[in-house]
Amino acid sequence: MLRAVKALLCASLLANVAGAAELPKPTVQFEQYKLKNGLTVILAEDHRLPLAAVDLWYHVGAANEAPGKSGFAHLFEHLMFQGSKHITGDEHVFMGILESIGATTWNGTTDFDRTNYFETVPANQLETVLWMESDRQGFLLGGLDQKKLDTQRDVVLNEKRQGENQPYQTAEEELYKLLFPLPHPYNGAVIGLEPDLKSAKLDDVKNFFRTYYAPNNCTLVIAGDFDPAKTKDLVEKYFGPIPKGPDKPKLAVVTKPIGGEKRAEYKDQVHLPKLIIGYLAPPIFKDGDAEAVLLTKILGDGKTSRLYQRLVYEKQIAQDVSVADTQLVLGSVIEIGVVARPGHDLKEIEAAVQAELDDVVKNPVSDEELDRVKTTYVATTLRQLERLGGFGGKADLLNYYDHYLGDASYLPKDIARYQAVTADSLKKVAGQILTNDNRAVLNVLPADAAPAAAPAAAPAASKK
Repeated sequence: MLRAVKALLCASLLANVAGAAELPKPTVQFEQYKLKNGLTVILAEDHRLPLAAVDLWYHVGAANEAPGKSGFAHLFEHLMFQGSKHITGDEHVFMGILESIGATTWNGTTDFDRTNYFETVPANQLETVLWMESDRQGFLLGGLDQKKLDTQRDVVLNEKRQGENQPYQTAEEELYKLLFPLPHPYNGAVIGLEPDLKSAKLDDVKNFFRTYYAPNNCTLVIAGDFDPAKTKDLVEKYFGPIPKGPDKPKLAVVTKPIGGEKRAEYKDQVHLPKLIIGYLAPPIFKDGDAEAVLLTKILGDGKTSRLYQRLVYEKQIAQDVSVADTQLVLGSVIEIGVVARPGHDLKEIEAAVQAELDDVVKNPVSDEELDRVKTTYVATTLRQLERLGGFGGKADLLNYYDHYLGDASYLPKDIARYQAVTADSLKKVAGQILTNDNRAVLNVLPADAAPAAAPAAAPAASKK
């Protein structure tokens, strides 16, 4: 069925590039229910292959951390693979079991708004994974001691140091500090601050787990080749006895407007200077969010995008260009990054970027350009459905919509909101976002470079 939907989509695109015909909207069939302890369960049968994907989202991220306790959500991404009360061994015990049963994917990820864990295994090993996931949900603290905390803390600190050694990586953290001043929970990086991680006490970590890693703060998705009745019995068997946890503390945060352009210069161990411009954008799934996503694709998604064409190919003043919209609950971020080509400075780069931003604010994009980025979004979504598990696979997509909207069936509505974007609506949102008083500008310079010359004041982007 999925291949048929994909074929219909491709045929529609080839037949009508201008987009007059509405593209088909795929759906995913699933069943959703709750256990008595509050665990949300979503079952999506898919018998194409003898595989089963298990995907858990805990509704906690770095934004839920208390001051002085940053990095706890990401720390648990590591601790959850360390072992639990009934699953003991070395620090790779979970991975060892998954390898032994033929798992094809497994991992965990953390961001400001959520944490997820996922595995894809042969269908006849589904019970093993449900047992493992339930044991670390209900009995992780029974296997957590000071030695394990110290081990994983060192792993996280080493990961943090490795990240900071990547070119321009620490500048990303500085950008978020400019866009989200303290006490905003998006200030900084998900991985946390080194002093907070070093001072974390075992009791602090355990209390964080008790608060957020309970069944009533989790959604379990199972997708693949399974028998629904038997699978429900397994879910009840392994997750049903876990007691309900406390209600999740409400996050009372308001993201304030930047209130004026912010500029900073940052020295780093890099060879080439980089211009980074960050804009606050509408929160995920709110009005203007779809336009903001498509705007970033028009500006900097791939080598056919406007900024890449103009700065890299035509003017040949940039080595690389990237534009991304990080969609978040408390306010998204559009980030433009341009690495200067040798012999060109950031003042020249910024002037060229500003010219392109002014153009997209003042002039509607063409139908062809808009159709191209819409098609890219729909095609990317359909490719996600081709995979059962893993980050962004079918199981993960169901969890994604359930987490942010409480509606796992939102896929066709999501595609519809992108298809509904017009050149006029995109121009309007671009004018609201791409203003000088809604941005932070960061000049990243080689550590031994002289201070950058201050650029001429850019004219305020027109909102007409």
